[in-house]
Amino acid sequence: MGDYFERKLDDKRRLTIPTELRAEFASGVVITKGFKKYLHVYPTSVWNELVEPQLTGHILDEAIADLNVQFRAGKQDSSIDQKQGRVTIEQHLLDYAGIDRSIVAVRAGRYWRLMAA
Repeated sequence: MGDYFERKLDDKRRLTIPTELRAEFASGVVITKGFKKYLHVYPTSVWNELVEPQLTGHILDEAIADLNVQFRAGKQDSSIDQKQGRVTIEQHLLDYAGIDRSIVAVRAGRYWRLMAA
């Protein structure tokens, strides 16, 4: 269960994080578009420690600029609700990934990929 889970979004576009993974997101949740038709979900601490430093670089470096556009356009900062462990995913992100209700989540190192089931 630790590296993969499947869920259905509720009617308010909320994803329930499995109980055993909730501590991982205690710092918050960052959701971005992925490189292809999926979403990246980062604990805020991982975003701040590992992703944010990679998005800085020479002001005229086109690769860095492209990464900034990829990960910042539509970036969502949230937290999971403490009672039921849910996070709401913005509709434009669901549309980007082609996710209707059923989600497959797979760990990719220190972040997660969310894809349509």
